[in-house]
Amino acid sequence: MTIANSLFYGDNLDVMRTHFPDGCVDLVYLDPPFNSNANYNILFRSPTGSDADAQVQAFEDSWHWNDAAEDAFDQVMQSGHARAFDLLAAFRSALGTNDMMAYLAMMAIRLIELHRVLKAQGSLYLHCDPTASHYLKLLLDAVFGAERFRNEITWKRTAAHSDGGRYGRNTDTILFYAKGAKPRWNPLFTPYDADYAARFRNRDPDGRLWMDDNLTAKGLSGGGYSYAYKGVTSYWRMPVETMERLDREGRLHFTRTGGIRLKRYLDEARGSPVQALWTDIPALNSQAQERLGYPTQKPIALLERIIAASSDPGDLVLDPFCGCGTAVHAAEKLGRRWAGIDVTHLAIGLIEKRMRAAFPGVALRVEGTPRDCAAAADLARRDPYQFQWWAVAMVDAVPFGRRRKGADGGIDGIIYFRPERRQTARALVSVKGGERVGVGVVRDLHSAMERERAPIGVVLTRSTPSAPMLREAAAVGRFHSEATGRSYARMQILTVEELFRGRRPDIPLVDHAAAFRTAPRERVGGEQAVLF
Repeated sequence: MTIANSLFYGDNLDVMRTHFPDGCVDLVYLDPPFNSNANYNILFRSPTGSDADAQVQAFEDSWHWNDAAEDAFDQVMQSGHARAFDLLAAFRSALGTNDMMAYLAMMAIRLIELHRVLKAQGSLYLHCDPTASHYLKLLLDAVFGAERFRNEITWKRTAAHSDGGRYGRNTDTILFYAKGAKPRWNPLFTPYDADYAARFRNRDPDGRLWMDDNLTAKGLSGGGYSYAYKGVTSYWRMPVETMERLDREGRLHFTRTGGIRLKRYLDEARGSPVQALWTDIPALNSQAQERLGYPTQKPIALLERIIAASSDPGDLVLDPFCGCGTAVHAAEKLGRRWAGIDVTHLAIGLIEKRMRAAFPGVALRVEGTPRDCAAAADLARRDPYQFQWWAVAMVDAVPFGRRRKGADGGIDGIIYFRPERRQTARALVSVKGGERVGVGVVRDLHSAMERERAPIGVVLTRSTPSAPMLREAAAVGRFHSEATGRSYARMQILTVEELFRGRRPDIPLVDHAAAFRTAPRERVGGEQAVLF
């Protein structure tokens, strides 16, 4: 099975072990949860401009010591990576079996697996914050070797702000490691600042600006060339043949005092090499066009810089915690192959919509989502919430509600539509993953429709609806759309089997753009920018 241009639903540890052979990835970028104990919400825009009415808990950014953490610790012990396990055991001795230790155990076994899938010339960038960056750096030293450490990049992610009793926390850390001694590297440059550019104050007759530079090798290690050129004897940086070529090209400046200097032209200058302090890429604000509403979304420019520096077109980029898909978006934009893994159907569905909007006609695969009724039933048994989000995505509804039942009133999704040309209405979606459902499901959704003044309700169920359910649904009545001149059942029941056969809710003029924040369309195949 090909892994290029694929989105995988599942635990990234299992996905990598199942689908990724040794040495198949050129670049890894990961932005794992930081153990900040924050419950992040993913927001979907409503046509009224209010986000609060469609807020879904995307993931819990926290870890706890439990059987899974103990198993991860044991897997590191069994992995054969003695240095990694010795360090992890030292962490456990110092920290105890708390939430931070659970996070580090989970990360350690995944870093070992990421090292396995990287090519010899591959690199890894781990994006984190000060909560655990010091522990993660030691883990990376243990897995990759301290000699493979390349940089600790500091990204200024927000403007200055007050943080109450401490210095403002406005930076993230990106740890950059190489697998082998000769990683792929493409130097990147940023434009010169105004003060440096002002040094190019000399002008040729054709208008080209230049500054002069030293040609002598005095004081430099490595030696030089001693000879006389046009009456000037010195210890030069280049042989006489190069000096003659520069003279023919008009690149020598003969000073009034009898010296010879080199002309450096501003239009040929590549700029300043990118340093380890990144202050020129701002975080996304609420008005940014690329913002999709994902709480930890990173700017595309940040990922473009990383991907451009440490991979070439056609290389494979892996993001094992892909969230809303910024890394795979940037990889596609720069002509790389990519693979993304996430543990929620919500994220995978969001990324798929993002990629299809930004790159119409893009060829991508989604692996790990149900392909038949048996797989759907298995997902419903293992994780009802993931089944719920998968079913909602199948009918292109906006996810709604939280993991705690009750606050959402039984509403799992919303489909926006236009019964009249200038009016937007909502169809409420209720997902039932149990083996048996009764007429109460229809009555509960009908009550929610009345309360929310929604003209249409849709029940998505694994089981075949009973005769009483169908009678109760029919009794809810019909809805007439002036926009289409047709009537529609107000209460519709669809089974998972029907979804796999291609049936969808019968709703007039569904308005996808009103709900989902759509990624701007990208231009692919153009010239890659030199400056990042």
